Amino acid sequence: MDRPEHVSVLLREVVAILRPELGGVYVDATVGLGGHAEALLAASDEVRVVGIDRDPEALAHARRRLERFGDRFVPVEGRHEEIAAHLERLGLREVAGVLADLGVSSMQLDDPSRGFSFRREGPLDMRMGGGGETAADLVATLEEYELARIFREYGEERMAGRIARAIVTSRRTAPILTTTQFRDVVISATGRRREEKIDPATRVFQALRIATNRELEDLERFLDDAISRLALGARLTVLAYHSLEDRIVKQTFVRQATSCTCPPSFPACVCSRRRVMALVTRRPIRPSLTELRENPRSRSARMRAVERLEKDLPTPSPER
Repeated sequence: MDRPEHVSVLLREVVAILRPELGGVYVDATVGLGGHAEALLAASDEVRVVGIDRDPEALAHARRRLERFGDRFVPVEGRHEEIAAHLERLGLREVAGVLADLGVSSMQLDDPSRGFSFRREGPLDMRMGGGGETAADLVATLEEYELARIFREYGEERMAGRIARAIVTSRRTAPILTTTQFRDVVISATGRRREEKIDPATRVFQALRIATNRELEDLERFLDDAISRLALGARLTVLAYHSLEDRIVKQTFVRQATSCTCPPSFPACVCSRRRVMALVTRRPIRPSLTELRENPRSRSARMRAVERLEKDLPTPSPER
């Protein structure tokens, strides 16, 4: 049975930033259910989209949704962090634009069998693709200090130590295998904290999902590799939903758009670094009030973009 069409976040803004009317090959590095890719393909007959996703179920849905575009849509199963290898296999040295919509998709959240949400009973899985350790595996095997670090760093959870301790105590009695079991352990450690608007388990589930899928480990590598594949005038656009993701995106974009990297104390530039990228968004683009009303899940989205101004010059060989 086909999934209902989901609502793509910041859809109009993404299309406006990427300018598909110029034509060329675009990469949707986290194609999901294909909403952004569909808008890019519909904007011009001169557009081709390479759609990458690690989730075979999402990729199958995107194929069905975009089959009317024929060979203008090229699906690729794999991780977005491996964009350079994917494009190399396709013989693409440069592309007209790259999009990455980070985080978990609505399809994954709404399917209890995937284990991303505590709102319905399901296995504590949380993997975006096949293979690798599940969230339940991490909960069963990680030391208390490592669980606490994950909840503190990835979830910004102030009671991380207490939650980790409760997990270790609980798993000695019986394995924690389901989403509701895990939530019950978290609630037992934190209480319901009525003053907070979100469920106390939300940040912990988010942190465990990030750790399970290694979502932050290779993000900077993806950004650098995606930028290296941009043609002149091409743009990279990233949607982030977590403060740590957004911080990495912001810092990488600023670094890439900087010319001189000499310390401020130097009287003159000695690095000779040229500015080859420009910030398209000085501040992150956020969903409008209308979009927030229509799609509450977009509330934490932040979009940033950079554009290639010049090609990198090869590093000069040392004089002999």
